[in-house]
Order: sequence, then C-alpha cells, then structure tokens
Amino acid sequence: MKEQRKFEDLVQIMVRLREECPWDQAQTFETLKHYVIEEAYEVVEAIEEGTPEKIREELGDLLFQIVFQAELARREGDFDIDDVIEGIAGKMIRRHPHVFGDVTVENAQEVTENWARIKAREREVGSSVLAGVPRKLPALLRAQRLSEKAASTGFDWDRVEAILEKAHEELGELEEAIASGERSRIEEEIGDLLFAVVNVARFLDMTAEEALHRMLERFIRRFQQIEARLGTRLGEASIEEMEALWEEAKRMEQEG
Repeated sequence: MKEQRKFEDLVQIMVRLREECPWDQAQTFETLKHYVIEEAYEVVEAIEEGTPEKIREELGDLLFQIVFQAELARREGDFDIDDVIEGIAGKMIRRHPHVFGDVTVENAQEVTENWARIKAREREVGSSVLAGVPRKLPALLRAQRLSEKAASTGFDWDRVEAILEKAHEELGELEEAIASGERSRIEEEIGDLLFAVVNVARFLDMTAEEALHRMLERFIRRFQQIEARLGTRLGEASIEEMEALWEEAKRMEQEG
C-alpha cells in the first residue's frame, strides 16, 4: 500500500520546486496573488457543485498557494509556514474562550459577539472598526462585510422595514439624478441604492453576493432557453416575442 503523503511532504516539495523549477523560481508575491483569488473561487464552485472529490482537489490547490507564499517569505527571512500555523492557531484559541477557557455561551450569537469584542481588543489603538475588510473583495461582498462591522457597533436599523424605506428613498434620488443628466450624480445614487439593498440582505441574514449569483444563474438558464427557441432568429425577433419566451421559460422553471 502506497504511503500517504503528509503536510510536511508538501512543504518539502515546494522547497524543491523553488530550488529546481525555473517557473517557480520566477514567482513573487505579486505574480502569485491572482492565483490565490482564482483558487479560492474554484473552491467555492466545487462546494456549490457538491462533489466531495472536486472539493478535496480544489482545497489542495488553495493549500498549495499558501505553502508557496510561505516558502517565498521563508527565503526572505520574514516568516515560514510554521509561523503561519502558530499565528492562526493562537488566534483561534484566543477567540474561542468558551472552548479553550472558562467563558460560558448559550448560542452562536453570543459566540459571534464574543469574537467581535476580542477582535476589537486585539485591534491596534486608533484603527477603524472597518479595518480588515479587503479592498479587493467583490463590491457586493465588501459592502456587506463593511455594513456588518458598522452594525456590530450599534450603527444599524432596528427593523427591515426601515431599510426598505431607505431603499425607496435612494431609488427616488436615483430617478432625480437620471432626470438631471449628471453622470457622476447618477453613479453615486446607484451606489447608494445598491448599498441599501445589501443592507436588506444583511438584516435578513442573507448574503447579497450569493443572492445575485443565484439570480444570474437563473438569468443564464432562461436566456439560453430563448436562444434555443429562436435559433438563428435570435437577433431578429421582436422584444415582445423574446419577453413572451422569457415568461414561458420562467413559468416552466417554477413548475419544475
């Protein structure tokens, strides 16, 4: 039976790749950063597909990126993979005092509140509560994470109806901006409206990014049905005919 490789084997493979492979030798933090994002998204896609084998494979690809980055840092004398593990292990222990300490919690909400308090204590003096949300996140996801952090301080609505009222207010302001013809103002109001909608999702314990993602999948399925029905007439059909086919595709989907 073939001996199963361990984590340390992967670390040593990376060491050798850095020493002997021209491509690996040429890589830097800068050249590798988009691979980290790409591999993370592939993990998400694998989870959505629900295939354990695919999830395992993509988690491996993401893990390799972490090992790769750590090896670059080790050669620069900054840190190594052991430091990475020590850092995250220590953080998890500190932020779970109900597991590793004597704190008592009743539910997941109390765990979340404790986490936020501990994280706030660890934050550098003078740093913003909004710090730590990456600027490179997709805009909807970044908006939700920022609003979550702001809400954790009490800066939040007390009911979803109030957020919906805000969304209607922003829609009215967008209509006024469109009437004015000022592009910068229109863009600003579109942003305000999107942020209000994100807050509706957050307040209802949903993820705006995921909601939009699922909507796009529905759009693709329905539009592809229109394409299939029209064939070569796709660019010639009237909007009325296309809308009728859209409604038919929507009805068929809802009926299962």
